[in-house]
Amino acid sequence: MSCIEPGTVGILPVGALGAAFYFHLTRELADVSGKVVFLPRRGSTNRTQMRTGAVLRIAAATGLREFPIEQICRPGLIECARSGRLPELLLVCTQPDQLLAVISEYVELIEYLTVVMGLDAALRDLPLLILSSNGIYHQRVRRFLVEALEESMLYGRLPDLWSGAMGRIVGKLLRGVTIQTGQREGQGQMAIYRPGPSGVTRLGGGDPANRRRCGEVLQSLGGRFEVSEDETPTRIEFDKGLVNLCGNLLGQLKAIDEMGKVRLLTVGEIFPGPESPETRELATHVIAVGRAVQAYRAEEDFETLYRSMMVVARGPMRHVPSSIQWIVLQLRAGTLEARLSPTETWLLDPLIRYARTAGLNEAASYFAELIRHVTERLQLAISANAAHGIESIAPGDRIST
Repeated sequence: MSCIEPGTVGILPVGALGAAFYFHLTRELADVSGKVVFLPRRGSTNRTQMRTGAVLRIAAATGLREFPIEQICRPGLIECARSGRLPELLLVCTQPDQLLAVISEYVELIEYLTVVMGLDAALRDLPLLILSSNGIYHQRVRRFLVEALEESMLYGRLPDLWSGAMGRIVGKLLRGVTIQTGQREGQGQMAIYRPGPSGVTRLGGGDPANRRRCGEVLQSLGGRFEVSEDETPTRIEFDKGLVNLCGNLLGQLKAIDEMGKVRLLTVGEIFPGPESPETRELATHVIAVGRAVQAYRAEEDFETLYRSMMVVARGPMRHVPSSIQWIVLQLRAGTLEARLSPTETWLLDPLIRYARTAGLNEAASYFAELIRHVTERLQLAISANAAHGIESIAPGDRIST
């Protein structure tokens, strides 16, 4: 007997991006029928919220909607398997530095299903995993998955997978690179989520049949998902990573002035024109690294790649980039540190590693200098906040995550 519910989607966890996906996959909350649900991230506060009667507040055109967490959020993966209510697809929207913990839980699910129903049935019922966090990490996460499976084999928790099962499991790991935006106002149980306009998510990686199945399910629920047939996950990550770095990283340098005061700049304020020397320099180095790792083909024209990126980067003109919002949240909470956010870390660390391996020393130095410049500005913001408090933050009330 299968423990999968065909055609269902689990979003992991509740958060600004997850709430935005939920909003659009339920046709702007018109079809809250249980086909789309939330799952908690292991170690997060969501499990506690499920026991304390919390509600999820989503702002829609018709007004504020409230949903009891216990009605729209299921327990963890193994608990779902025990009750026969595993979603067919899992949209993972954690911070990028939380992805490896999700993979570990996924491997535990494989182990549990194998014990209960045998390996063949376990692989049949294993959900398709779509990693939707920002960053350049697909190859690293896939490698971590294989290593975790090999360790499970070593300790006898799983049988030998190299006779064909390993490929079936890795074929269920997909990358969903998204331009979907979402905002959060407030914190904790009083937070209000404001989904942005429906944005495109490009599906890459995994087995082609699994990729098409994900597109079929998500599109049937009203989502804007495109199945990439030819482009590698790394190529899709580089395309989006370039957009993120221009908006979030360069945006931080514009949002924090030399006195440490922070402004909640919108995309339109960060990019007043179609291009700038700063964005061109950044794109030059990112695309050079992308060519070195075969994400971009040698014959692809730089100008075409660059202008295509700028069109996407300047798309949501009224949106405040997530990293700028993250800085303000951390400042208000008194927890900001002079270091990159997880989003930028999982973009720049791989870029520096790839650049050094490829002998692109100028690009590696450029990225390292960007990190130094941003951390210096963050320290200025911390110092200004300690000296002046809320006066160090320009007015603004909408906070993204």
